[in-house]
Amino acid sequence: MRGSERGATAVEYAIMVAMVAAVIVTAVTYFGFQTSSLFVPVSDFFTSHH
Repeated sequence: MRGSERGATAVEYAIMVAMVAAVIVTAVTYFGFQTSSLFVPVSDFFTSHH
């Protein structure tokens, strides 16, 4: 077995970490917008009854 085929290199690990980070950022952004819409009625209530 040659040395270059023994396992994942740092570049491959960096690509995997970047992909996982991209998925996390996408999920947090999506769910952040989804949950923020849940609080609009509460905010409107307190704004109108101040």
